[in-house]
Parts: sequence; C-alpha cells; structure tokens
Amino acid sequence: MGILNVTPDSFSDGGRFIARDSALRQAEQLLAEGADIIDIGGESSRPGSDALPLEQELERVIPIVESLRECGVPLSIDTYKPAVMRASLAAGADMINDIWGFRQPGAVDAVAGSQCGLCVMHMLNDPLTMQSAPSYRDVAAEVGQFLAMQASMLEAKGIARSRICVDPGFGFGKTLEHNLTLLGRLDELAHGSWPVLVGMSRKSMLGQLTGRKMPTERLAASVAAALCAAERGAFIIRVHDVAPTVDALKVWQAVRSATPRVEQA
Repeated sequence: MGILNVTPDSFSDGGRFIARDSALRQAEQLLAEGADIIDIGGESSRPGSDALPLEQELERVIPIVESLRECGVPLSIDTYKPAVMRASLAAGADMINDIWGFRQPGAVDAVAGSQCGLCVMHMLNDPLTMQSAPSYRDVAAEVGQFLAMQASMLEAKGIARSRICVDPGFGFGKTLEHNLTLLGRLDELAHGSWPVLVGMSRKSMLGQLTGRKMPTERLAASVAAALCAAERGAFIIRVHDVAPTVDALKVWQAVRSATPRVEQA
C-alpha cells in the first residue's frame, strides 16, 4: 500500500503533494514502483493534530479519487468522517481506512451498503491526546481485543468478513515499548480471522530506535520494520517508499519459498 498524503501538514511529506498535479504524479510513481493499493489521505493524523473541517477534506480528496479511479489498483481513503466515506465511495474509491475503527456515529452506515474493503485501526484516545502518557496492562491483548470487537461488530451489521482487515495502529497512542511489543506479537492480534495491515513507515518509533531525527532518513529502518511485520504475518504493508520495500519483500519471499519448513515434533 503506497501512501499519498494530499495534506500540508503530514509528519513526513506534508505539503509535497497538496497540488492536484503533484499528487497525480506521485500516484504514478507509486504505481510504477509496484504499489498494489494507493492510500489517499486528506487530513493529517500525526500526534497533536487538530481535526480538519469536512469541506476542506472533501476538496482535497475527491478530485484525486475521481482522477485515479481508473488507475488499475484499488484506492483506499484514509478518513474517519462518514460524509467523506460516502463521497469517496461515490467517486470510485474501493476501501476505507479508518483510524477510529468505525466508531464515529454514522461510519458503519456509510460503508455497510457498499462492497468496499474496510480497515479497522486501533487508536487510544484521539490524535490530539493519543501520545499523552499512553498506558496499557497488556498492550497486545487489549489492542487485539479491540480489533476483534470492532471487526465482529461490522460482521454483525452484515459486512462480509472478506471485506475487513485490521491495523494495530503503530504510534497511535503507544510508546516505543508498546509498539515493539505489538510488532513482536503481531500474529496474535487478529486471532487468525482477519488480515493485518501494518503502517510503520518513517514513524517516530523508528527514529527513536535509530537516532534518525528526520522522517526521510528512516528508509532502512522502515524497510526492516516492513520485513519484521511480513515475517509475523502482516498481509498489507503501508509505506511511503514503495520500490525499496517491494524489492526487500521479493527477496524475503524468495528465500521463504526456497527454504523447507521444519515441522516441530
């Protein structure tokens, strides 16, 4: 999944693709590098960010969806607003990626009647406060419980399981220790029931580990994190740097396919 932020204030590439022409050029680049999905975001969810007015998000996102709907890969929309969900689906989007896990009033109704894919993400509190001393007794158990609860709720509303994936929300109300625990126990989070989407690309957790202060300096760490996630069962890897991640995953998959599995006694 290639990230296309059409925002002025995203933590990594804010402002680079706010203009329609530059956003479309970036989408072409993501496709050329091997992206299987393009994830379009019109509102930054970086820690400490304020909510964006609805009309501004629509103005940023809908023209891009309309321009890319024939691009040949599914379009995902990173939003939690039901009105943006409805408008995006009407414009040709294929997936809704919701940082609130479809907890906002009207969110489930906005997607239930379509055939779009849904990503349920875990976030503690909200973007403005999520990094204010986040605390868990057992982060993997609590995050896994939330994801299972929300995904099961969607199924109870008539949404097919095949439409749903889940995301533990790295960096969304988690310390470095929480993030590392979630990555290490990634295979536990979906209980084998839903595919797992992982987004760690360029995030501050990687900066903390490597000492790289600038998000654009975290390429190697982002690729390493993607491989760790794939090894633990991640099905969708959400990244800024598609080509290096695709190359690394090709090598990992080739070695994995060529190596006989040893059955445990």
